[in-house]
Amino acid sequence: MILEKIEKPNDIKKIAPIEYNELASEIRSFLIENISKTGGHLASNLGVVELTMALHLVFNLPKDKLIWDVGHQAYTHKILTGRKEFFSNLRKYGGMSGFPKRNESRFDAFDTGHSSTSISAGLGYVCARDLKKEHYSVISVIGDGALTGGMAYEALNNASRLDTNFIIVLNDNKMSIARNVGGISEMLSNIRSSSSYINLKDSVVNKLYRLPHGDGIVDSIKHTKSNIKRVLMPDDIFENMGLYYLGPFDGHDINKMIQVFSTAKKIHGPVVVHIVTEKGHGYKPAVRNPSKFHGIGPFDIASGEVLAKSDKATYSEIFSQAITSLAKEDEKICAITAAMPDGTGLTKFARWFPDRFFDVGIAEAHAVTFAAGLAAGGMTPVFAVYSSFLQRAYDQILHDVCIQNLHVVLCIDRAGLVGSDGETHQGIFDLSFLSHIPNMSIFAPKNGQELKKALYFATQVYNGPIAIRYPRGIAVDSYDDFDSEIEYGKSEVMYEEKDIALMAVGSMVTAADHVRNKLKEKGLNVSLINARFVKPYDKEAIDNLTKNHKLLVTLEENVLAGGFGEAVTDYVELNSLDIDVLNIALPDDYIEHGNVTILKSLAGIDSDTITQKILKAWEGVCNE
Repeated sequence: MILEKIEKPNDIKKIAPIEYNELASEIRSFLIENISKTGGHLASNLGVVELTMALHLVFNLPKDKLIWDVGHQAYTHKILTGRKEFFSNLRKYGGMSGFPKRNESRFDAFDTGHSSTSISAGLGYVCARDLKKEHYSVISVIGDGALTGGMAYEALNNASRLDTNFIIVLNDNKMSIARNVGGISEMLSNIRSSSSYINLKDSVVNKLYRLPHGDGIVDSIKHTKSNIKRVLMPDDIFENMGLYYLGPFDGHDINKMIQVFSTAKKIHGPVVVHIVTEKGHGYKPAVRNPSKFHGIGPFDIASGEVLAKSDKATYSEIFSQAITSLAKEDEKICAITAAMPDGTGLTKFARWFPDRFFDVGIAEAHAVTFAAGLAAGGMTPVFAVYSSFLQRAYDQILHDVCIQNLHVVLCIDRAGLVGSDGETHQGIFDLSFLSHIPNMSIFAPKNGQELKKALYFATQVYNGPIAIRYPRGIAVDSYDDFDSEIEYGKSEVMYEEKDIALMAVGSMVTAADHVRNKLKEKGLNVSLINARFVKPYDKEAIDNLTKNHKLLVTLEENVLAGGFGEAVTDYVELNSLDIDVLNIALPDDYIEHGNVTILKSLAGIDSDTITQKILKAWEGVCNE
């Protein structure tokens, strides 16, 4: 096998050109085989095998800097930089990350995990290079889906002023996670279809570069804006911004890309190389359903079906059912997604209510202000978004939604630890960054049934900014006996005893129930309160607990700083309440990738560790 020759970085440069296509095929087989066992991002990686090979063949890594946007498509890059043997532990705790990590390899020039960032990072590298009078190439790879994010255009706007080489590779596969939407997608489609211009320009440019002083001729053509181009393709956004444009080219033709990248290195200025690829290329199930294979668990290679799929509903599925049912009765309800209708559970809503469904692309900041406009116009917008991605819209939540006290509903999926995607995707900061914003309310349901009730409350009862945060995965289907109506700012007492009170937020109610049982086995009296509201939290309930409890334990799947527990502690101390407080929360740190059960144990929020912490704290209380 040719792949066996790739043992260390830059071994690909020793491969004969006649073997390139076979190596690409073997890499795809390797990825399919390994990801079928570990899970991971498959479709995006299958689409960039030849692209990655060409980049490694043309450029001198790690001296040259290769920056991946998002980074979930960097698996072939990892293979070619000597990390092939680590794929058996891909995305497992202590194993290889599914994203580029500078602390994992010097060939990973920049840590990435969120979209639309690579051009900004690359531009920073270029300016640092020139200031230090160093000489190396900088290549930023960005997908067409990431071009729906405004940050990419802020970077392109700055890059257009460069008088030095900077290579931007546009990987155009007509997809982000879901199918791309909007004017950018249409513009790229028009470019792809302008074959008369493309074929002419490809031929002319390549011949000009072979002539003496060909670089100068091409540069002159770039600045004079060829009349032929204006007739055949008058709306090239890149060249109109001052960026040199090459393409589009077949992203699965290695030899063509080697030629194009070699040309791009010679251009004195910022250049966009437009590469057209197929997401899932080489594996029919992924080509047919690239959204499913964007991020997938272990699966059967022959059928493409996910292994060990549960019949129980996930929180995302319950949200999907609930918002669709509510929208049947309330024509003001609108749903918004930032390029993730499948992941957030909005596909059904989009099918049933297409006029009230808005996919804004990978543009969370825009999504929030757009929702604010909908609310100001008399609609009830529901923005379903992953916790980690909502961080990108902090200013818009504060400035455009909450200052005006607009009725925008944020449904925050994947709140808490999400596992295999690691630091950039853990949803462990939302309680902190939302809690201190005036006018914002936050609700965390304990189970699937309470999520339905929370969505009804948020859309039909409450009239202001409100966030509902819920975890990834299978919804808790127990505690149906505890089903009191939601009252604004009030908690729910599940078990009322004395001495020790557990006040848990959302996903931690289950852990608190397990802890309560362990403590009762020790002969202790324990109350359990479902906090429900993180903001405003139930101060009256805390006051009441001081009457017959000596220790109050707060539990949340969020970092300690700025979270629920810290707020409760401040309240107790400011009011000199006679009760000790123990906060159970995640450490104020970034938590790496791995199985969620393992991560909870290591972070000290599993039931066994919590029980031990409480027993120690109770011993201190009793000895006071």
